[in-house]
Amino acid sequence: MSDLHESTHHYGAQETPGPANLLLVWDAPNLDMGLGAILGGRPTAAYRPRFDAIGRWLLARAGKLSHDTGSRVEAEATVFTNVTPGGADVVRPWVEALRNVGFAVFAKPKTDEDSDVDPDMLAHIRRRHAEGVLRGLVVASADGQNFKETIDELIAEGLPVTVLGFHEHASWAVGSDTIDFVDLEEITGVFREPLPRISLDQLPDEGAWLQPFRPLSALLAGRNH
Repeated sequence: MSDLHESTHHYGAQETPGPANLLLVWDAPNLDMGLGAILGGRPTAAYRPRFDAIGRWLLARAGKLSHDTGSRVEAEATVFTNVTPGGADVVRPWVEALRNVGFAVFAKPKTDEDSDVDPDMLAHIRRRHAEGVLRGLVVASADGQNFKETIDELIAEGLPVTVLGFHEHASWAVGSDTIDFVDLEEITGVFREPLPRISLDQLPDEGAWLQPFRPLSALLAGRNH
């Protein structure tokens, strides 16, 4: 059985099918990691993505899809995130701000390496597909390769799929003939300041530092398992 048609599990989403939608699934942990790799450290407020700008962009895409298909398509914006033990107070203002903008948030405790939100994102995509309401998909993830099989199946069915991310980490989508890739920095108003991006294709004459994607100490953590 294909990944797309596996049975879904329920985790508090609406029980009744909604209107035809353009679904955005935002992989917050993975995008944070990708953004941190570009910045060389934890993102500050100036480099945090503005979700009101993301929302306006998604609404415009849904409007265009409505025009192209001749039927009404609504935008459904969802963010998937982990909450580390003791971290609820830190995450709460961000979650409430997202919900205030109009995003649904799926939050999951981060208890170990196997508690990532990728399976929950895929389950939500499959659920909307099974309900027959999915008219388009936007996957926001720094690399997103865990979604490639599902993306390929949806495209084969004729559904438009867009990958949102950073071109440095998503060469599989950037080079695809069927996936519409959009770099987050291309969306108007998403970042207050330009990201300090370094490309091996466009290095400054004086050279540039490329920061590690993860701390060296992570090697020790992996050895303990």
